[in-house]
Amino acid sequence: MRCAHWRRVPLDLAREAREKSAAPYIDRAVQCQLSAHEEGEHFGLLADAGAYGSALWLRWHGADQAELQVLTDCPVAGPGPDGEGCCLFAGHAKQHTWEDAVEEVSYTD
Repeated sequence: MRCAHWRRVPLDLAREAREKSAAPYIDRAVQCQLSAHEEGEHFGLLADAGAYGSALWLRWHGADQAELQVLTDCPVAGPGPDGEGCCLFAGHAKQHTWEDAVEEVSYTD
């Protein structure tokens, strides 16, 4: 399950993010993309960073501390021949994004 914490993107950081990325707009608020957690740092995806294999993230801890970070994409792919790539950044804590996916339940016998 994904973290339930959201953070409004401060206007000065939104302007800076638009300058650092090719994205035509930046969301006004982001949800932490890490696995569910209460303590520590949160990371919300803002945009591709322009360089292959990296993205621009909003990192925050508490209500007053937020900053932009360009982070390299997580290189780990899921199991199997068509393994889904992780949508987080290299070195992230806990689970990869495909491990948070809700399992499908079949109701047929």
